[in-house]
Amino acid sequence: MGDQKTVLIVEDEKNIVDILRFNLQREGYRTCEAYDGEAGLAQAQTERPDLILLDVMLPKCSGFDVCRRLREQGDNVPVIILTAREEEADKVLGLEIGADDYITKPFSMRELIARVGANIRRTAMTPPAASAAAAAAMPVSGELSINTDSHQVFRAGKAIDLTQREYELLTFLASHPNKVYSRVDLMEQVWNYGYVGDDVRTVDVTVRRLREKIEVDPANPVYILTRRGAGYYFAV
Repeated sequence: MGDQKTVLIVEDEKNIVDILRFNLQREGYRTCEAYDGEAGLAQAQTERPDLILLDVMLPKCSGFDVCRRLREQGDNVPVIILTAREEEADKVLGLEIGADDYITKPFSMRELIARVGANIRRTAMTPPAASAAAAAAMPVSGELSINTDSHQVFRAGKAIDLTQREYELLTFLASHPNKVYSRVDLMEQVWNYGYVGDDVRTVDVTVRRLREKIEVDPANPVYILTRRGAGYYFAV
């Protein structure tokens, strides 16, 4: 199977790794495993997985550190953080440093598999040279343009490094200009989650991260605007 997706499991509890490996392989994924943060980072670099399941509490190097270092190296692989504690601070920190999603232990296997599916890259392709991609990018507003073939975003012709989730949020809002979406709408449309609960913070953090990357002045955004009490919209 040429397009088989690889999931890297970074988790120090062997029984959890075994359960995850069994269920992911049954769903058709290839898996690789690491039992501490340093090994996880090394595997991420050698295996080039399509998605990483990353436990927070790891020996040698925490899941947060692993994620931070991957993002600093420009690796935008989707990362789902596994956290044992229902702590809002953990979730927000995970998202702040570039994780795409988090799931709290104990989790149902069905929910985990659904989240893996929702976060795995739709396309695994090598982007064309930046100049060619920039030339083929469609202007969406002001200096911002998007090349939907290569999944790259440019501001004034310069490529901006977005995670898959940030890219999807931006393209969704930009393809419905001036239409306001509530956080719950966005969780359903962009995150593909039918169960939302308190996860709406995820949307706020992702919007903030996106603004820091695409806006000249994130405090005074011109692209992604907030309509108080209603939600977010892409201004044109």
